[in-house]
Amino acid sequence: MKSPDVDVLIIGAGPVGLTLANLLGARGRSALVLEQRATLIDYPRGVGLDDESIRTLATAGLWERIERYTVPQHVVRFVNGKGQVLATNDPQTREFGYVRKHGFIQPLVDQELAAGLDRFAGTELRFGHRVAGLTEHADGVDVTVEVLDADEQVVGTEVLTASYVVGAEGGRSFTRGWLGEHHGVEFEGKSPSTRWLVVDVENDPIGTPSVYLGADPRRPYVSIGLPLGIRRWEFMLFDDEPTELVDTPEFRAELLAPHVPDPAAVSIINQRVFTHHGRVATSFRKGRVMLAGDAAHLMPVWLGQGWNSGIRDATNLAWKLTAVLRGEASEDLLDTYTSERHGHVAAMIDVNMAAGSIMKCGPVKGWLRDRAATALNVVPSVKAYFSELRFKPMPRYDTGVVVDQATLTPGRSDVSFKPGSLKPGALKPGKGLRRRSAAATALHPFTDSAGAASPVGLQFIQPRVSTASANDVLLDEATGDWWTLAAWGNDPARLLSDEDLALVERLGIRLVAFYPETQRAWAEERFAASPTTVVGDTTGALKDWFDTRACGFVVLRPDRFVAAASLAQQASQAFRATLTAASYDVAERAAVAGVLAADIEPTVAAAHTGLAGLTEEVPA
Repeated sequence: MKSPDVDVLIIGAGPVGLTLANLLGARGRSALVLEQRATLIDYPRGVGLDDESIRTLATAGLWERIERYTVPQHVVRFVNGKGQVLATNDPQTREFGYVRKHGFIQPLVDQELAAGLDRFAGTELRFGHRVAGLTEHADGVDVTVEVLDADEQVVGTEVLTASYVVGAEGGRSFTRGWLGEHHGVEFEGKSPSTRWLVVDVENDPIGTPSVYLGADPRRPYVSIGLPLGIRRWEFMLFDDEPTELVDTPEFRAELLAPHVPDPAAVSIINQRVFTHHGRVATSFRKGRVMLAGDAAHLMPVWLGQGWNSGIRDATNLAWKLTAVLRGEASEDLLDTYTSERHGHVAAMIDVNMAAGSIMKCGPVKGWLRDRAATALNVVPSVKAYFSELRFKPMPRYDTGVVVDQATLTPGRSDVSFKPGSLKPGALKPGKGLRRRSAAATALHPFTDSAGAASPVGLQFIQPRVSTASANDVLLDEATGDWWTLAAWGNDPARLLSDEDLALVERLGIRLVAFYPETQRAWAEERFAASPTTVVGDTTGALKDWFDTRACGFVVLRPDRFVAAASLAQQASQAFRATLTAASYDVAERAAVAGVLAADIEPTVAAAHTGLAGLTEEVPA
């Protein structure tokens, strides 16, 4: 195949495809987004934005432009038919740097995502382009594209070449169908027959800012206060109510009457009938073709996680494609996209399907539900389970680009570094539970740790910090958007071998030393000749994090997940194990890049200059 026209061709200009293109562009890769429509979709769809997605948008350099279209602290109340609040969802944490829940206006956010592509020379969005065929080769993909006019009539055909193709064109994905036909990928799950009517109005006739999930046996509903004066209602339609009925003013008035004083006076800007789906593709990648967002999975709207799950896909996939396209990692790295994302998506679908069942309870089951909720709400831990959104599955990768904390085995990670703390049957065979040597876990840092949960495979926290060049900023601004090796109370350059440091420089990895803010000036002076950035822990959050996790050194992936965590003395081993887990063929690629001993020595000498004598006592 000839040289590709583009690194990554993305099918579909929805939020997932546009976010992926922005992340690739920010990391220097070319990306072309093809969209069949003549414009972006202009009606509201997704309405819930969480802190994980915001962190990604900030990494893409777009959060400041998008924030104005959001409302933070989007409180959700689950109420029954009598107005009794059964549960309140109002998480207060900012562990990832932002308020956990936001409401937002998707069309306006999509516009900013599209405009963001103009910042990069290698990214482009083309409307009126429909993908009609894919032909995969050993070194790329030929993409047959139909060019459409304003009436969506074909006026031309062209063939584009790409190193990789990502289908992000939604639930009716052409790409998923192609993978099914050529690679046997199936779309598993359920599509309940229940229909819902969505009604969006401007000049909010209620004016309250929160969200109500109405589990009313007479007719379940949702009422959502959104930014810019928009109100959304969702009403369940019964089986004997034809879809055509929703277009009659009398029926809409009947639905709205319990919610507004004057239903006839509302200004409707959009209404649509939809059906909830709970489905997921059996694989998100085959060869050089991948799926993301609704093309890979569909889920009900109850927890507002459809949009966010798609952004998680883009976040996971963007750095892996970048590493492979740079020649740093082999294509085996892309296999971890499915292994890491599929399990979390499936768990999120299950939770959403269960929430939908609770919403649609009839009179008898509803009465039982209400009694149970009333009783459980008096238990603080149970109440917090709902208010803090703890029932939402958090992504945790037990396979993929991870290293087990106790054994430093690449590719897998147990949930705990204390095997004795795991209950029998807590982990199924093949899901991370392995035999460990007594020596691996008998060290006092493991046995004495106040916590037992390994941080590996989880997203790293993002408190506010200070550095020599930036005061009171979020941590990601100090660590950047690529790999980070970080140590608490240590310069990681001192913990690595000469060869490690040469690889760190060659791969553009950032070294970071976390210190209490009271010791930052001392550390900056001591490590002035080191390539390490000293980060001051101004809030104590970083100290608390390391205090209960039996580690003093972490490897942070470009998506800010913890790839490895170890004791300081194990830093080099943890780093090398991470490279193995990420399919970084270091020896071969270093040789090809010309990293010879003569080139390494000056780098290593500079890294170690001034490090002698740093074993002196650190001031309190």
